[in-house]
Amino acid sequence: MKYRKKSLFFSILFSLICIFSFNKIVLAKEVAYLSASSANTWLAASVREMEAVANANGINITEFDAQFDPAKQTAQLQDAIASGKYDGIVVCAIYGVGLIPDIESAIAAGIEIVVLNQVVGPDLTTSDPQVDGIAASVLAAPYRSGTRHGNLTVKACEGDDNCEVVFIYGIKGIPLDDAIRQGFDDVISNHSNIKVVAEGEGKYLGPDGGIAATQDILSTGKSFDVMVGADQSMQGAAIVLADEGMTGKVKLIGLGGSAPAIKGIADGSWFAGVFGAPGTEGRLAMESMVDALNGTDRGGIDPLSSIPDEGLMTTDNISKFTAEWDG
Repeated sequence: MKYRKKSLFFSILFSLICIFSFNKIVLAKEVAYLSASSANTWLAASVREMEAVANANGINITEFDAQFDPAKQTAQLQDAIASGKYDGIVVCAIYGVGLIPDIESAIAAGIEIVVLNQVVGPDLTTSDPQVDGIAASVLAAPYRSGTRHGNLTVKACEGDDNCEVVFIYGIKGIPLDDAIRQGFDDVISNHSNIKVVAEGEGKYLGPDGGIAATQDILSTGKSFDVMVGADQSMQGAAIVLADEGMTGKVKLIGLGGSAPAIKGIADGSWFAGVFGAPGTEGRLAMESMVDALNGTDRGGIDPLSSIPDEGLMTTDNISKFTAEWDG
């Protein structure tokens, strides 16, 4: 009887040890996602794809919403590091250079870092990581997006000796928009017939900012032939121009490749657009995190490297593109 009791005791103990050990083995990895803005429709498309990959690989994601506030994002990154909870951090930076010291601290603490969508570093012309130890950087360089925007503007202004352009920033003054504008200016500066006659700011949160910016510019009485900006802003511009009976009289050029942009180009209410792939970015970022957690770094990844016609969408090739977000 004593032997049977002792045997039963060790059997139960062994089972408990096995259960505990198994739970340790399958314990999910914890990854923090530092979002520039959870309300941003582009990043929402990225998050959906990130979550799908994470769920398939036993990863829990905790999202931090910086609401386009650089100071808030810095504090969130510091809190994530100090918590000791996270195996990895995916960063969509608002001000990438400012995050570098804390990212270096995270790497020193053994946390894997993957950069999503926005450059972390001073060079806004490349997708490559600019901090030693970053596992992957998944983004289309903003300067390159700006040159694409400029090339489409040159096309829109062909045959017009005095082509007047309105440039709508997303958020004026942040590194992303500065780099886009620099790439845009570097292209159009070679064409004396093109002149930027007005600017606005549409934000990245939907059409409302574009509506307000377009109304403000029209209220000044300025005439213009082309309007360029992020898709969210161009959606707002399209609404105002339709209300004013100006659809087709102003050539709209978007940046993002959203469903409204592709529809607008297809039906002729938009002139052109630069394609974007937020879903692909999100998938590649979380796949890179999975690899990093398993010891493999992917380095720089440009999600647009294999898209048709360098992502320049016009009525001639719009059938080649499928939107990855709703705008």
